[in-house]
Amino acid sequence: MNEFDALRAQIQAQDGNRFPSKAFTALVLKPAYDNAKENLLGAMMEVNRAQLIMLREQGLLTADEALAIEKGLRQIDTDALAHGEYTGAYEDLFFEVEGKLLELCGDPAGSLHLARSRNDMGVTMYRMVLRRRLAQVMEALSDFIAKVAVLAKEHEQTIMVAITHTQQAQVSTLGHYLLAACQILNRDFDRLVPAYETVNRSAMGACAITTTGFPIDRDRMAELLGFDGYILNSYDAIGGGDYLGEAATALQLCAIDAGRIVQDLMLWAGQEYNGIRAADPYVQISSIMPQKRNPVSIEHLRSLLSSVGGQCATLLSMLHNTPYGDIVDTEDDAQPFLWSACDTLSKCYALWGNVMGTLSVNREVLLERARNGFAAITELADTLVREEAIPFRKAHSVASRVARTLSAQGRSLTSLNAQEMAAMYQDVTGKPLHTPFATLTACLQPEHFVSIRNVPGGCGPKAMADMLKRERERQAQREAWMDQRKAVEQASQDKQEAGLRAIVENSRG
Repeated sequence: MNEFDALRAQIQAQDGNRFPSKAFTALVLKPAYDNAKENLLGAMMEVNRAQLIMLREQGLLTADEALAIEKGLRQIDTDALAHGEYTGAYEDLFFEVEGKLLELCGDPAGSLHLARSRNDMGVTMYRMVLRRRLAQVMEALSDFIAKVAVLAKEHEQTIMVAITHTQQAQVSTLGHYLLAACQILNRDFDRLVPAYETVNRSAMGACAITTTGFPIDRDRMAELLGFDGYILNSYDAIGGGDYLGEAATALQLCAIDAGRIVQDLMLWAGQEYNGIRAADPYVQISSIMPQKRNPVSIEHLRSLLSSVGGQCATLLSMLHNTPYGDIVDTEDDAQPFLWSACDTLSKCYALWGNVMGTLSVNREVLLERARNGFAAITELADTLVREEAIPFRKAHSVASRVARTLSAQGRSLTSLNAQEMAAMYQDVTGKPLHTPFATLTACLQPEHFVSIRNVPGGCGPKAMADMLKRERERQAQREAWMDQRKAVEQASQDKQEAGLRAIVENSRG
């Protein structure tokens, strides 16, 4: 025996000499089986029921065949299948279900697979599972946005300093920030809608890749399974894995957008910033430092959102450079990454909503920070434009001189006096200042800064009231969309039940 033959014999002794090998089972078949029984079994049974109804309605099954299959489908112990273990007796869960059906009703069970393939059936099941998970994400996201909107209403007058480039910028309100968060989260929802609609197309009837010579009804299959329609070209139905990529891209951006907001919460929860305080159920203590109150719920949100982005990136990487056609890269190995991303993101939204809905806001600290800094000084320049009729750039130079002078002296804006203001104005413009100093000091108050910014989208009360109203309208639109999707899914279930009843009742007639 030469060295290669010895190696072959060693591998066969360790891994077996017939399908499935131990190594292939451990890496591929058993994980795929476990994922299928947990995630795909329900969809598989729905596809079987819909296929039965369609074949009978098209006259491709006799009444007796259809009744035998219907009884077999009812008798299959799906609970036992869901708790089963991979033994290698069947290649995968599909063949195990088919084997059970053959045991229960004999030869007629073999006709259930008429004019279909594991290809179109598999893609359809993947799409059914993914659309339900996307719907769960969208429901969790919508609920979270609604909670943030309530918090925005509560804090529409909570003064705070808005940040640009990590530096204090202008006076705003926490409510204004939170409504901004609602905007980007709403766009996340809006991006998930077309992703859902792309996913929600049936592949049934494409068969292996070229359809069939039997007169099947693809529209009826799509209707029975709750799809908006079917993918027209049968090659594309089997080979087009871009529905995964679209969903992954939308989910990845959801995670990125959420992570940016969570990062702000981490900053605000720090003792140096002292803006918010997470409620007791969402913090942990130190094992050694008695004073510690760690907002670990927010930390975990940040890391888990990053994991969602990573799972989506993994899926997109698996799609890269794969052939356009039936290929395992878009199937058993890839699907779980997207399922996990959906599940984790849904749970993140739920936890995040609870954290946000129970946190305490240190309003006094935020207001004092706005008063003691220079975030209101833009309004000084604006007021000089109004009162002194000078160009904005000149007014900006005056305000800049005020900020630089006081900052260099370690003083706050509220310490400015009339003589200093007049002198700096004269020095910059070459003209005397006519505006009463009381007018200028009034314009530097954070409350005044906020109150006059009522241009649409601003932080003023009128602008905020309009945005809150619009957010309530958006919430109603989101809920209406989700209700409509639930109604379609329920209608498909009702149609399946009606189709199965018709098979039983017609056999009696």
